[in-house]
Amino acid sequence: MNFVDKLLGKKDSSIDVYSDFWNWFSKNEKQFFEIVKKGKNINKDFFDKLAPKLDKIHEDIYFVTGMFDDQTAELILTPDGVLQNIYVIEELVNAAPQMEGWKITALKPALDIDDVRISYESFEFDKNNLKFFANLHKDYPDEIDLTIVYDHFSKDKKKLVTSGVYIFLDNYLGELHSVTLIDNMKVVGPNDISGELIPIEKLKDYLIWREKEFVEKYEGTRHNTENDGYSSFEGTTKEGGVVIAIVNRDLLTWDKKASHPWLFLITIPFDGSNNNNGMPDQDTYQLLNKIEDEITFQLKDLDGYLNVGRETLANKREIYFACKDFRKPSKTADQIIKKYSNSLDISYEIYKDKYWQTFRHYEPR
Repeated sequence: MNFVDKLLGKKDSSIDVYSDFWNWFSKNEKQFFEIVKKGKNINKDFFDKLAPKLDKIHEDIYFVTGMFDDQTAELILTPDGVLQNIYVIEELVNAAPQMEGWKITALKPALDIDDVRISYESFEFDKNNLKFFANLHKDYPDEIDLTIVYDHFSKDKKKLVTSGVYIFLDNYLGELHSVTLIDNMKVVGPNDISGELIPIEKLKDYLIWREKEFVEKYEGTRHNTENDGYSSFEGTTKEGGVVIAIVNRDLLTWDKKASHPWLFLITIPFDGSNNNNGMPDQDTYQLLNKIEDEITFQLKDLDGYLNVGRETLANKREIYFACKDFRKPSKTADQIIKKYSNSLDISYEIYKDKYWQTFRHYEPR
C-alpha cells in the first residue's frame, strides 16, 4: 500500500455519535475516492475536511490514507500509539457502513517483514540490522521484557534510535500488538549483548506464543471483592502534607495479580484550600465518593475490574483499578470526564503493570 500522507487531529470535546460522521463521509466518499486516487491536493481537498469531523468524535484521532489497490482506497484510523484512544478507533470503524471502493481499517495493520524499511532521521531500520533477545525474570515469569539490538546504535543518539525502533515495530507487529504485548523494552548496540540473539523476523511468533501461554494460564481468573478486607494508611508527603489511603489488602496479597495486568489510575483534583491540610470538605468528599461509585458501577470485579484502593492528599484524589482489559476503563473514564467537565479537571492513565509494582509500598513487609 502506498500511503501518501498523515494528519494529526485537533483537540475538541468528545461526542459519541459515530453515525453522524459516517453519514457525512458517505455523502462525500466518491469525491474523496477520486482525490486519493489522483494523489493531488489531498491535504486541502480531503484532510482539511476530514480532520474537523474526526475532532468532533474524539481528540487525537490520526489517519493515514492511500490506494489499497487500483479500485479501492483505504482509510486507516489510528490513535498513533495512544492506548487510551484505541477503543474509540475500533468503535468508530465498527460503525462504518459498507462503501464500494473504500476499505476502512482500525489501527495500523501488521506488514510483512520484507516490506518494513524505516528511514528515521539519519538511521535506517530493517530486518538485516535488528535482532532481539528476551530477558527472563524468575520473580516475574509472565513479564515480556525485550532487548532490541540495533547494529548502528549510537549512545549519543539513543533517543532517536529508540524512536526509530518503535516505528519499525509499529509497522512490523501492527499497532495493537506493538502497544499491548511488550511489557518492557530497551534498545542497545552490538557491544551490549547479554543474551542469545534472535532474528527480528521471529519476534512476532515469539510474542504470539508468549501471549497464548499467558491467556491460557489466567483464562477465567476472577476475584470477588465483596468479602475482602481493607487497610487504611496515613502518612505525609515530602512537602509535609497529609496522605490518607484505603487499599484492598486481600488483593495486595493475591497470587494471581498478573491476570489483571492493566492498571487504571483516575486523578480528581479539588480545591482543598479551606482546610489546613488540603483535604476535601464534606460536600467535596461526598462528590468524590459519588464519582468513585459511578466508576465502580461500570467496572465490576467479576467482569475483570478490581478496585484496589484510593489515595487522598492535598487537593487531589487518586483511584486505582487493576483490569483485565484497557478498553472499557478508557471509555468509562472519558464518560466521567465529560460528565464532570464543567466542575472538575479529571484525568487518567492506563498502563501495563503485570505484578502491580505500583502498589509495592502498600504490601505487607
